Amino acid sequence: MPTLLIWHGCRFRFYALDRGEPPHVHVVKDDKSLKVWLETMAVARNIGYNDREIERIVSVISEHQAEWIGVWNDFFGV
Repeated sequence: MPTLLIWHGCRFRFYALDRGEPPHVHVVKDDKSLKVWLETMAVARNIGYNDREIERIVSVISEHQAEWIGVWNDFFGV
């Protein structure tokens, strides 16, 4: 379970069991969870984050989008 970034208490990561899905990142903090597809930047699932938090998190992801797709591909051998 690589952690890509910790930002304002949010952990940006993906899980080894995510093999077979398109590249995406999970963002967890406390009891909140967000899943964002890296190629389209679309929110796949949200548990607990409000719209403003999602906007800020997606902005952070977009800054690292190409890098994290590369990390995904390396990790899963794509």
